[in-house]
Amino acid sequence: MMTEADYYALFEAYAHGELAGPARANFEARLAADPALALRYADFTELTGTLRAYGQRQSTRQKLQGLHAAMLAAETPEIATETATAPRRLTHSVNPMLRISRAERVLRDFWNGHRATMGVAASVAVLAVFATLLGLEWWRAAKTQPSMYGYTVLKREVERIKKNQKDLTLTLNQFGRPGSTPPVAKESSGTGFALTSEGYLVTSYHVIQGADSVLVEGRDHKRYHAEPVYSDVKHDLAILRITDKRFSGFGRLPYAIKAGQADLGERVYTLGYPREDVVYGEGALSARSGFQGDTAFYQVSIPVNPGNSGGPLLDERGNLIGVVSGRQNDAQSAAFATKSSYLVRLVDSLAAAKPAIPYHLPRYGQLAGSSRPQQLKKLKDYVFVVKVFE
Repeated sequence: MMTEADYYALFEAYAHGELAGPARANFEARLAADPALALRYADFTELTGTLRAYGQRQSTRQKLQGLHAAMLAAETPEIATETATAPRRLTHSVNPMLRISRAERVLRDFWNGHRATMGVAASVAVLAVFATLLGLEWWRAAKTQPSMYGYTVLKREVERIKKNQKDLTLTLNQFGRPGSTPPVAKESSGTGFALTSEGYLVTSYHVIQGADSVLVEGRDHKRYHAEPVYSDVKHDLAILRITDKRFSGFGRLPYAIKAGQADLGERVYTLGYPREDVVYGEGALSARSGFQGDTAFYQVSIPVNPGNSGGPLLDERGNLIGVVSGRQNDAQSAAFATKSSYLVRLVDSLAAAKPAIPYHLPRYGQLAGSSRPQQLKKLKDYVFVVKVFE
């Protein structure tokens, strides 16, 4: 795993044109395909730009200080009595015995009247640089941590894994990680659902953020090891891929993914895992924008709990219209879901990345016209617990 220093060394080499042709092309392809990497590079360019500006301010300040010292020396009477063998105190042609021009006198009067102000301005510039650097850190933290003021993400935290370290290691070894041990015994979970028949799934980005290992488990308690392959931090989306060789595919998915907007007042429902058993929730689409008016999200009147993050939001015909993300703290039953149109855009953008296994999104649903219990029976096989070990 690359450290922060490794990323900065790679970014600096790229910025200075030190990467060879193939390495440079590979890095640019990664930038286009991985929003998280592109975000890191954007942060790096902002930081280096700020430091470069700070260096320029420091250089200007030193020049001003040198000019100030020279002008003070020029105004000192002792210079006129210096001997020919004494070293000159000025490096430029200022001679106090000569007549001072009007322009130079105006300049001196301005300097004498504003030297304190200019000193303060220089100090303010330095403080502004450090404030900018601190602000960058806050900005980066804000983009990786959801706001805790009025909004709660629905990642389910488990204080400690009840199994001991030996049992956990054995469990992970059974799912394609021979010899591996988790760094710490900490677990969290959310919900995910099948995106394609080939083994790709969708969940919320905050569910898998910081994961060392990811397991997905269906209602039949079959577990598969999965890995994140793409993330959209801004819209809280992540795509996983099942990596177990024994996985044979999902078969045809029963739902279609809606690329357009859902209508206000539509009846909607969701499936998720706020506990060990799958939980059904039903309500209506109450707003076509999310928390604080974010148009990438819907607001729905469905009670949701930690563990529902990443679950599918479907309309009455069984079409996928969103991905459950969070809820509002001060409004009962107000939940938010990323619009499915952003998921479609995310998948479309992956075409340029040429994944090892192609994406084939379901185009036609099989749930329209079925009763709700019949829809749920078919859906249960495509909704999973996403267990994250950190």
